[in-house]
Amino acid sequence: MLVSATALLGATLGTVSGVLTLCGLSLLCKSCKKGKLERGDETDPEKAKPSILHSLTQFSVQKCTEPIQPQASLKFPRIYSPKPSVTSQEVVNYKEHGAANDTYAAELDTCNQATEREEVFSLPRQASTDETPCTSEQTGAMTTSSSILYPKLHFFISLHKENGELHISIVEAENISVEAGCEGYISGCVSISEEQKHAHTAVHKLAVHVQWGEELVFALPMESTDDTVSLDGEVALSLHCCDRFSHNSTLGTMRFKLADISMMLDADCWVDLQPPKQEVASSAGELLLSLSYLPAANRLGVVVMKARGLQSDKLKDNIDLSVKLTLKHQNDKLKKKQTRRVKHKMNPVWNEMMMLELPSELLAKSSVELEVLNLASPGTLLPLGRSMLGLQTSGTGLQHWKQMLDNPRKQIAMWHPLYT
Repeated sequence: MLVSATALLGATLGTVSGVLTLCGLSLLCKSCKKGKLERGDETDPEKAKPSILHSLTQFSVQKCTEPIQPQASLKFPRIYSPKPSVTSQEVVNYKEHGAANDTYAAELDTCNQATEREEVFSLPRQASTDETPCTSEQTGAMTTSSSILYPKLHFFISLHKENGELHISIVEAENISVEAGCEGYISGCVSISEEQKHAHTAVHKLAVHVQWGEELVFALPMESTDDTVSLDGEVALSLHCCDRFSHNSTLGTMRFKLADISMMLDADCWVDLQPPKQEVASSAGELLLSLSYLPAANRLGVVVMKARGLQSDKLKDNIDLSVKLTLKHQNDKLKKKQTRRVKHKMNPVWNEMMMLELPSELLAKSSVELEVLNLASPGTLLPLGRSMLGLQTSGTGLQHWKQMLDNPRKQIAMWHPLYT
């Protein structure tokens, strides 16, 4: 009995150990087989069998060793705000001046937006395919005061001793810039003491170059001892233009003293005709303006700052002042703008920037007219005085415009007298 129990226990233990051994061997074989399959897939991917983990579609990835060049990012060109500079005899130093410069930078960012209180006229343009003046660069040279061509007059002087006559032979004129269809002539005036003697040539159709070939004769008193002019006097030669509407205007004038005739006898004289001077009139006050021109954007900036010394009988009842600006090209009005109204102040301050589109090729023949207005009653604007700026003007208007041309992208401030 004891032996049979021992045999049964040994058989049972042997059977369990055998089963465990067989299970261990089977697991070891499976693991070895699985390892061989994985190593075979890594060495030869084309012989791998499809499964959930291995797809039939194979991807080949190639590594590139070439360096990648960084691409330049597009940036809008930085526009620098011009610094204010004062060129007038009186230094401008007040707090409101900075406000005008802040407004100037804001205007540059919105150069394509319309401005309030403006009236736009047709703008003559040159042939161009670029329709974005705010970001385009000018290919031509900027117009400066030294590059402006004034009309030139060619003449020579002869003195007839036996008759006591002064002969001025008008040969030709060039660099004449007028509209088509205009006519013109040359006039001469000899002033001796309080007496004036006038003469003029025939009327010719004006062009860039005009030939006259005529003589202007003036009688002069001569001394018996020498052949010089006995009295002090002045000779003036002027080029006049008459348009199709019969509007007469003076394009230029030159003057010389009678005492200098001896140095000019029998010599070919080429003289630049200067723009005519403004008529002397009583000033109704002064207006402070700042000019700047941006060649890249074709923009003319006019800052209407303030006025002082306004003297007029039209300010007794009501004081409501504003400034009207008119941009002209020759005789054509291109654009009108007007500032806000300032009430109850004899020395009003506006500090308003007005941006005007004006190509650089039109600067030489363009002008700006400013007029101070008073709203006496609803709907009734009374002019107090006006001022002109441009190369066709004189005085501070001509000086200010030339300084603006010689200093692009800079603000130039100057006081201007107002004339009634």
